Amino acid sequence: FFSPLQETASGESEEDSSGVNLMEFSDEILLHILSYVPCTDLVLNVRRTCRKLATLCLDKSLTHTVLLQKDYKVNKDKVKQLMRDIGKEIYQLNMAGCYWLPSSSIDHITRCKNLVKLNLSGCRITSLHLSKMLSTLQHLRSLAIDVNPGFDASQLSSECKATLSRVLELKQTLYTPSYGVVPCCTSLEKLLLYFEILDHSREGFMLSGQLMVGESNVPHYQNLRVFYARLAPGYVNQEVVRLYLAVLSDRTPENLHAFLISAPGSFAETGATKNLLDSMARNVRLDALQLPKAWINGSGLLQHLKFNNPFYFSFSRCTLSGGQLIQRVMNGGKDLKSLTSLNLSGCIHCLAPESLFRKAEDDIDSSILESLVVSCCNLRHLNLSAAHHHSSKNIGNHLCQLLARLKHLLSLALPVCSITDVAANMEKPPMQSNAMPQTLGKKVRIGVQTYSNQKPHSSVFWALMGSLPFLENLEIIGSSFSSAMPRNEPAIRNSLPPCIRAQSVGDAEVAAIGQVTYLQSLTLAQLPNILTGSGLVSIGLQCQHLRTLSLANLGMMGNVVYMSALMDMLKHCKCLRDLRLEQPYFSAGAQFFQALSHCSSLQRLCIVSRSGTLQSDAVMSFMANCLEVVMCHMFMGESLTVCKNLQQSLVRSFQADRPALNVVIFPLLHEDLTEVIRDVPMRHLDEITLFKSRVAEEPPNLWW
Repeated sequence: FFSPLQETASGESEEDSSGVNLMEFSDEILLHILSYVPCTDLVLNVRRTCRKLATLCLDKSLTHTVLLQKDYKVNKDKVKQLMRDIGKEIYQLNMAGCYWLPSSSIDHITRCKNLVKLNLSGCRITSLHLSKMLSTLQHLRSLAIDVNPGFDASQLSSECKATLSRVLELKQTLYTPSYGVVPCCTSLEKLLLYFEILDHSREGFMLSGQLMVGESNVPHYQNLRVFYARLAPGYVNQEVVRLYLAVLSDRTPENLHAFLISAPGSFAETGATKNLLDSMARNVRLDALQLPKAWINGSGLLQHLKFNNPFYFSFSRCTLSGGQLIQRVMNGGKDLKSLTSLNLSGCIHCLAPESLFRKAEDDIDSSILESLVVSCCNLRHLNLSAAHHHSSKNIGNHLCQLLARLKHLLSLALPVCSITDVAANMEKPPMQSNAMPQTLGKKVRIGVQTYSNQKPHSSVFWALMGSLPFLENLEIIGSSFSSAMPRNEPAIRNSLPPCIRAQSVGDAEVAAIGQVTYLQSLTLAQLPNILTGSGLVSIGLQCQHLRTLSLANLGMMGNVVYMSALMDMLKHCKCLRDLRLEQPYFSAGAQFFQALSHCSSLQRLCIVSRSGTLQSDAVMSFMANCLEVVMCHMFMGESLTVCKNLQQSLVRSFQADRPALNVVIFPLLHEDLTEVIRDVPMRHLDEITLFKSRVAEEPPNLWW
């Protein structure tokens, strides 16, 4: 932080000539600077440098909230010392995803007598450890935990249950059929449930969704304001969530204002759920809504539900038409300034007046999108992916031109075919994805981009990117794209071809993204007309805040045409923390890893490549040079022996110095892939390993 003042050649001190002594800043400025330093470093290192910092590092503004959820360097000894030094000063503690810490580390939380909020999602914890810890936390009001096989609510002490009875907010991730601690939480106002129960055991036995004897205590929902449930694929998850919903169907809480159920695939409506929805239509006014598609499709539910000041809607995968969206949800296009997040992913007819007799590839009705933009002028998160939103050739009515009015957007997800400049493409035949750039009168070396081919800056997508100054998260995903590695299923060997309208989207559109100066997260999937990837270099040079990058199926599938540009791009990505690459025939060799080594902040790497190859020595050298990397997942075309040997070498060489290290090297098309996936920590699996659209996936600030 500071060093003694050095004498200059003229005899003057640095302070007198040009230097500034950091310790002369005001306490307010120093506290602001210190707020960017991990708490473990503040307490265990920085405060030992001088008396002033010793005092400031223990300021309440720095110790009130302790965030360890992505501090991959924290270990059991640091947790123990941290709790000893400032345990009594901690009011909010977030240890979510600290999967590498032993369950004994949880015992030290008993020193935090004043804890109000505690997040232990993804941490190892038994029923007995939970009981011991909660028995001492009398002020706790917010709790997040996992419920794993072997959890036994009968082991919870009366003191623990007394603490749970005062908890107002509970987030519970279930890996086994159970009510968990929900029946003990008699004052709940917010309940978040994540169902991650597998249909089969490791031995191959089918699991049942029925709760074990002794766990049939009735949950208490009378004070509930927020109910959220997210289901992983599988029938057991559906069976268990119905048991949680059964109590709600008997009596709907009067203060309920957010009701959200995220369920993949088909989740049929039953008599109980229908009664619940009917009761909600009569008795509550909602601010946030998400329902399984089967509960909305073909029903008149939306016209009966009442809304107060809605801030979040998700109609993902529903067959809702644009007419229904405007009339039933948007009140005929009236003011909806309160709405900040809208998920229409997979709603193939949401921008058409009606869905009957309409083909998914038909042009959108721009008046519907205009009504949405005018009504919801404060949208910050919008997801229109997984659908064919084709604009007509009418000037001024392009989807990109209408979305440019949403000046407050922070995150945006669009299908590739929606950004095609129709008017420009009408004037020339579309370039085939396997064509090479043409120039007049000069030879062109294959793989070298000539910028003379790029579209002028007047394209509608270029204008859209220039009009969204605050955009932080952007996803451009092919409407027919599906990842080669889905959840709980064998790897997909074949993929659907891209939309015809998407055939012209390539390097120029990618280059346009470079205008988004403050972009932090970027996903590009199934852009067929990537010829060299030159636009990636523009992003690397101009988007210096980029932290997450996901690229999938760019250009021709039989050849990684953008490899050279990707390596040039990576040399400029100093803030990049997460990189996911999915591309057939990807060669992860020495040159690639040498370029990747320039990403000094990189923490997580995932490569998914059918028939892809890797160079073991290059991977080892990369891991040795990039000390921050704690996750290395590679699903390639190499043999099982090669993969196992590399994985064992990585763990043996780096696990001791990196306690959070998680390495999975495995053949993508191996029949045991799903068994390997189930052992990946949920933090990595959900955030990077599995491909999905994350824009407006959940309401903003659902959990702290």
